[in-house]
Amino acid sequence: MALTFTTLKTAIQDYTDNAESTFVSQLTRFILNAEERILKECQLDDFRKNVTGTVTQSVKFLSKPTDFLAPFSLSVVNNSNNEFLEYKHPTFLQDYTPDPTTTGVPRYYGDWDENSFIVAPTPDGSYTAELHYFYRPQSITASDDGTSWLGTNAELALLYGSLMEAYTFMKGEPDLLTLYNSRFQESIQWLKNLGEGEQTQDQYRYDTVRRGVQ
Repeated sequence: MALTFTTLKTAIQDYTDNAESTFVSQLTRFILNAEERILKECQLDDFRKNVTGTVTQSVKFLSKPTDFLAPFSLSVVNNSNNEFLEYKHPTFLQDYTPDPTTTGVPRYYGDWDENSFIVAPTPDGSYTAELHYFYRPQSITASDDGTSWLGTNAELALLYGSLMEAYTFMKGEPDLLTLYNSRFQESIQWLKNLGEGEQTQDQYRYDTVRRGVQ
């Protein structure tokens, strides 16, 4: 059964049998933390987007969308051809073109900070860019009707993730916290079966799931 923001908050209180005011005031935070856990554990095709923008001449940075989580591919249009850039660490890009005045058609890109990509070499002109990326869906706590994709399609993961956060806040019994974690991980595995990626994966380059060295 699909969860709404209201029914999820009620379920958290029912499972924990806790109506204390400080606890209740943190219900939204428990849910937000659970959503964050799910999004970092799973990358599903339902959370992919395509956007277009412009790589500007002499500017080596490209802004990320506000709902950006992870890249799948980035390409630029050069002489009517869609050319895909290779994803690299920023240090590689800076080593590739240590002089920022060196220009050309961008060949590489990487994460510069939370809000920007860096490309190399520095663009020698303005190019249309297309970004295919994993995005952060709207939280169930912020939607107009109190519903969300996770609440409808991943209700068990959202419920048990929220209960883990709530019970940790309560400093509850370890055995019950272990049970909630087990149920959460089981629910996450169901989601992973739908399709999974890795945060720094460039989907254009890799057709299979790859995980970084821990």
